[in-house]
Amino acid sequence: MPRVATLTHWRKIYVVAKTPVSFDVNLPSYISGYVDGEGCFTVSFSKRMKMRGGWEVRPSFSVSQNSDRAEVLLEIQEYFECGTIRPDRSDKTMKFEVRSISNLVNSVIPHFERYPLRSSKQRDFEFFARVCQLVRAGGHLTPDGFHKVVELATQMNGSGRRKYCATEMLDNSKFKVIVSASRNGG
Repeated sequence: MPRVATLTHWRKIYVVAKTPVSFDVNLPSYISGYVDGEGCFTVSFSKRMKMRGGWEVRPSFSVSQNSDRAEVLLEIQEYFECGTIRPDRSDKTMKFEVRSISNLVNSVIPHFERYPLRSSKQRDFEFFARVCQLVRAGGHLTPDGFHKVVELATQMNGSGRRKYCATEMLDNSKFKVIVSASRNGG
């Protein structure tokens, strides 16, 4: 009998049936393989004029799936014991996402160090892990540390688009102190 999970987001209710797996699966390896195809490690930057440095640094790990197959996202969330699942309006999928620095460093990064990715996404993960460690240590709060975070982040996801170029973010006249990255429970 399938278990049912209910996800609520923005007053909408999504019901996801969780079908028990009838064969023996090495779940950690399965998750790494799944993320290799459907996951993303990213570091985004947002202009925040109210912040002393003018920029917010937001590392994020996410996995997307069509809503009719979202049960795998529930398994991934249960495995990592963190993150949120929400609809992604940009492509009408469901997205599992972890943004908390603590959860990224303590749950997500150790998993992918133990069960590495097999594609070129492994390189993105390695840059991502270094950014997360810098942010956790407060390195992004100094001009040199922020420069290093931008340098690492711009080497990731070569096929993706960035809203801001590195030179705009590294304009030292705008940098004073970067206020901490997202430390929410996500």
